[in-house]
Amino acid sequence: MISIKHLSKIFKNPDGSSITVLKDVNCDIQKGEVISIIGPSGTGKSTLLRAINMLEPPTSGEIWVDGENIMAKGYRLDKMRKKMGMVFQSFNLFDHMTVLENITYAPVRLLKISEENAREEAMDLLRKVGLAQKADVFPDSLSGGQKQRVAIARALAMHPDVILFDEPTSALDPTMVGEVLSVMRQLAKDGMTMLIVTHEMRFARDVSTRIFFMNEGIIYEDGTPEQIFEHPVHSATKAFVNRIQKLVYDIDSEDFDYLQIRTGLNQFFLKYNLSGKAENAYSIISEMLFEHLGGIRPLTFRITFAELSGETALDFMVEGASASPIKDPAALDGIRKKAQAIVEEPTARGFRIKILI
Repeated sequence: MISIKHLSKIFKNPDGSSITVLKDVNCDIQKGEVISIIGPSGTGKSTLLRAINMLEPPTSGEIWVDGENIMAKGYRLDKMRKKMGMVFQSFNLFDHMTVLENITYAPVRLLKISEENAREEAMDLLRKVGLAQKADVFPDSLSGGQKQRVAIARALAMHPDVILFDEPTSALDPTMVGEVLSVMRQLAKDGMTMLIVTHEMRFARDVSTRIFFMNEGIIYEDGTPEQIFEHPVHSATKAFVNRIQKLVYDIDSEDFDYLQIRTGLNQFFLKYNLSGKAENAYSIISEMLFEHLGGIRPLTFRITFAELSGETALDFMVEGASASPIKDPAALDGIRKKAQAIVEEPTARGFRIKILI
């Protein structure tokens, strides 16, 4: 369906210097594939998507869509864009139009579909993304997740052969990410060809047929989700997919600021879509800090979240200790009922109690 050959993109700076964002990118994309493009920030992921539909014309190379080189002189880009939808991270809805009008505008004017048929199909699409009741409202009244679902419906209304998603959840409150990913999962099941730039590792692993790991402006590694996440070839890929997010607090006295810790934890839970674990975590943290480890200082508390596995852990490190500070094992029975597991182990710095939630 799409073949990319030796694609490069060089940006020129006002001072005459230049930045090479894409370097000799090569890949073939088949109909029905769902390809997630992952990698560190600034490695050309979004630029690649924008280059594929010529929003960011490449510096050199070739892009073939259905057997035609869309970079060839004289090629009509509107022909390609009728086949290729795009969903942006910033929604790009028309604020002066209702939701229904946003969806029907392009099909009526570009595909020459009658307004009646366009409205009928738009309502079907709104039902598909769960927003039929919002047809007559304006985008300003919608949440970020709802706006993005409207943007997906708008892209589908053009009957595209492929949809490009440029970090579709990055501008959303973490509580709204799930509703957009749910719609995209359904599109994947329906056989829609998709290229998705995303930082949602678990989603990429679950929904993709292939993964592109981009680094330093090239497709560094290309493989199935199992290959990329379980058996990566390059050390850079391995380091990226095994990302572990953490929040650490050193507690030196009895008068530590627990409210500051709570605030930081609130932000952590929201950022990584862990709100469902918050109440249980707060209960365990409070019991550990004020009861079982009360008076034991210095103490380091850390929460970690492994994006790939989804494992969330609460670590309590007692500096300089060679054995567990909790002498009675039964003291943790209440916490055991709330946790998946408790691991107690000596470390180079002291003794750690790790609680998986």
